Amino acid sequence: MNTHNQLVFVYNADSGLFNTMADIGHKLFSPATYSCDLCAITHGLLSERAEWRRFIESLGAPCEFLHRDQFRARFPDARAPLPAIFRWCEGLLLLCADATAIAACESLADLQALILGHCLDER
Repeated sequence: MNTHNQLVFVYNADSGLFNTMADIGHKLFSPATYSCDLCAITHGLLSERAEWRRFIESLGAPCEFLHRDQFRARFPDARAPLPAIFRWCEGLLLLCADATAIAACESLADLQALILGHCLDER
């Protein structure tokens, strides 16, 4: 039974306007060294990709998106390298897609398949 099975997506970037502007500059001028593979796939230069938003809405599971600083403040004991995707289920934060798996995704379709295959498990 699925009781409170929420996906938590954590970007390897900090929140705030200055950090957002720095990220945009980094993605524009040095995309090969940009440190957040999750953001690189799900967002264009200035906004979230519409195809990604439609996919998230189709999942049928609540989703939360956190920046690195927000995640660390809320889950100070979680030590997974970022970016990462977790399942928050019955009071437990479970890693379902780590930074290596996300980095291996070459496209939005790859990321979607990763999420469908590893993050919606109801065990």
